[in-house]
Amino acid sequence: MKLLSEILYKTRIVQVIGGTNVAVEHISIDSRSIRPMSLFVAIPGTTVDGHQYIPQCIKQGAIAIVCERMPEELHPGVTYVQVNDSSEALGYLSCNFYDHPSEKIKIVAVTGTNGKTTTATLLYRLFRSMGLKTGLLSTVVNKINDTALESTHTTPNAIALNELLCKMVDAGCTYCFMEASSHALHQNRLTGIRLVGGLFTNITHDHLDYHGTFNEYIKAKKKLFDQLPASAFAITNHDSKYGEIMLDHCKSRHRSYGLKTMADYKARVLENSFDGLHMQLDGKEIYTRLIGSFNAYNLLLVYATGVELGIDKDQLLTTLSSLEAPAGRFEYLRSQTGIIGIVDYAHTPDALENVLHTLRDIRKGDQKIITLVGCGGDRDKTKRPEMARIAFEKSDRVIFTSDNPRSEQPEEILTQMLAGLSDAQKAQSLSLSDRKEAIKMACALAQAGDIVLVAGKGHEKYQEIAGIKYDFDDFSTLQETLLNLNK
Repeated sequence: MKLLSEILYKTRIVQVIGGTNVAVEHISIDSRSIRPMSLFVAIPGTTVDGHQYIPQCIKQGAIAIVCERMPEELHPGVTYVQVNDSSEALGYLSCNFYDHPSEKIKIVAVTGTNGKTTTATLLYRLFRSMGLKTGLLSTVVNKINDTALESTHTTPNAIALNELLCKMVDAGCTYCFMEASSHALHQNRLTGIRLVGGLFTNITHDHLDYHGTFNEYIKAKKKLFDQLPASAFAITNHDSKYGEIMLDHCKSRHRSYGLKTMADYKARVLENSFDGLHMQLDGKEIYTRLIGSFNAYNLLLVYATGVELGIDKDQLLTTLSSLEAPAGRFEYLRSQTGIIGIVDYAHTPDALENVLHTLRDIRKGDQKIITLVGCGGDRDKTKRPEMARIAFEKSDRVIFTSDNPRSEQPEEILTQMLAGLSDAQKAQSLSLSDRKEAIKMACALAQAGDIVLVAGKGHEKYQEIAGIKYDFDDFSTLQETLLNLNK
C-alpha cells in the first residue's frame, strides 16, 4: 500500500508478513482509538509497551501492524511490518498519510533548555502582525492563524503534528514556528518533517530524569540540526559553548547570534527596566516591551530568523518593538501599594538565575526580592538543591513551596530542595507546601515597592497532585492576593 511505501525504503525493515496493497483509513499509536481499516503502530514506551495491545487492536479491526517485535500469533488478512524503530517508522507513515504537509509550508523549529516558547511565540506574533498567515506549535497553545487550539505537549506526536500541519496548509498558512523538545527529538516525532530552519537558544541541566546524562540530553537537542537539509539555515547562540556542538555535521548554512561575542547577528542592551528593553540591534536602536537580557537574546534570535526568511530588516525592527511576551513569561503586574508581582515559568536553575539576575539588575534603591519557588514531582531531581541554592542566594527572602508534585509527596520534594542549603540558610528560609498560602505569605512579607517573584509554573492553569489536575493559576492567584492586600 502507498502508506507503507516510505517506511519500506527509509526505515530499516526486518520483515513484512502479508500484503502491502491494502487501504488504510486511520493510523494510531493508541489502542483505544483503533477501528476497522486502521493501522496500529506499536511503540515501546517508558511506562507502557504498545506491543501488548496488538491482539486487542486486531480484534477492533486493525488491518496492519507496525512493530519492533512480531507477536506470537499472526492473523490471516493482517499485514505485519517489523522494523528496527517503530517511532521512526511512525514519523514517515504520518507524513505520508497526511500527504507531506511540511513540504507545503515553511517550518522553523526552535530547541534549547530555555527560551523555546518565547522565541516561537514572538516569531508567530511577528509574522501575524505583518499580515502573514502563520501557525504556532508551542507549550502554551497551538495556533492556526488566529484560531487557538489546546496544547497538550510541547511538541505533538508525529500523527498529531502532521495533522496540525495539514490543517495549517488548508488554512493557507505559509509559515509555522514550533518548539522542538528534547523528548520529541529523542522519540523521532519530527522524523520526515521538512524544516527550512533550526534555532538553538541555550542548554543547561534539565530532564536528566528522562535522558539519564547531560551528554544524552545534548545529543537529543543536536538531533534537530543533524536532520536539517542543506537548503535550510541553522542559527545558534554564539555565547553558548554548546552552539558549535549543535552545528557539528549539520549540512545547512550556519548563522550565529550573540550579545557578548562576535556573531553574525549582534545586539547590545542599552537600558533594562520594568518599562522594557532599550537595545541596539543590527546597528539600530529599538525600544521593546520585553524585559531582561534573556529576552534580548530571544528578540535577537527572532530578528535573525526573520532576516534569514527574507523579511525586510526595517519592517522587522518596527514590528519587534510592539511585541509582548507570552503568558507566564516574566508576566508583570503592580498593586496599588506599589508591590510588583512577576510570574515566570522559570523551572530550571539557569532560567531561575536569569530571572533573578534581571530583577536584581533593574530594581531601584532598597526594593527587596521575595521569591517563591518549587520543583515538579516525577522530574529531574538533581536540579532541586540547585534551584533552592540559587533562589536563596539571589533573593532577599525565599519561600519554598509545591509546584506540580504529581505522584510525589510535596514535603519530600521540599526536603530535597533544602538539601542545597546550609543549616543557617535553612533557618532563614520558609517552606509551605500549600502554593496558594505560600503566595499569600510572600505578598504579606512585601512592602511598597518590593518585588514578588512566583516562579516555576508560569502559564499553567492547573496544579497536578496525586494524578489529579486541580484548577490553579499563579497569575490570577497573585493578582487576587495583591488586590485583597489593598483593601
